[in-house]
Amino acid sequence: MSSAGLREVCTVLDRAQETPSTVTLRFEYPREAHPGQFVMVWLPGDDELPMSLSYTGREKGVTVKAMGETSRRILDTNRGAKIGIRGPYGNRFDLSPRRILVVGGGSGTAVLAPAAEEAHARGAAVTFALGATTAREMLFAERLRPIATALHLATDDGSAGHHGYVTAVADRLLAEAAFDVVWTCGPEVMMRKVLAAGDRASVPVFGSVERQMKCSLGLCDACALGPYHVCIDGPVFPGHVLQGLEEFGRSKRDPSGRLVPV
Repeated sequence: MSSAGLREVCTVLDRAQETPSTVTLRFEYPREAHPGQFVMVWLPGDDELPMSLSYTGREKGVTVKAMGETSRRILDTNRGAKIGIRGPYGNRFDLSPRRILVVGGGSGTAVLAPAAEEAHARGAAVTFALGATTAREMLFAERLRPIATALHLATDDGSAGHHGYVTAVADRLLAEAAFDVVWTCGPEVMMRKVLAAGDRASVPVFGSVERQMKCSLGLCDACALGPYHVCIDGPVFPGHVLQGLEEFGRSKRDPSGRLVPV
């Protein structure tokens, strides 16, 4: 077994309330990680959950949104608590493009933030289109503002930026400016619209996909997406691959592995 398959117990060094429903936990973890990768997070006596890394330096971080019982327990974890970390797993974003449009929906912005920061540090111009249900749930806008060539917000209720979906903002930006690539993460229905917008503008899109994951090793089929396993073939996929998958944005697997509508 590789060292990445062994769980390491880490101490939570910091807990930051990012939005009313989202918390970031920071911890020191020595294994190298790259933007786009994820780890398996474990609380003693509970299940493991896959979580994208929202910070990838030596002091790493995961940004947790309350979804189910285990994620709520992780959300309530305080500084000084012990958590188990396994990984990192999966592939990464290609940081070589020079003109990047980042389209984040809700907590999906968490995995995009470290990729954008590293690309900016390498000299890329990064434009952001970030969406949320309401201004209070907008994730990492202030973290990313200092590195943004431009930062555009969209909220479902109109409390910040464009009143409506972030996909409309992305469509407009792709029509108005030249980009080498689009990176996106968020609800799959949103991502399908971003893929279509990229097609119209002839700009390649790469999407980070979030699915059920149990083993993170491609063995259990929990994260099967068409012929792929998100844990080992992703989580970052080229847009043309995602567009060719009938279930992407239309159905997902529940904890038992059954396909259910999105």
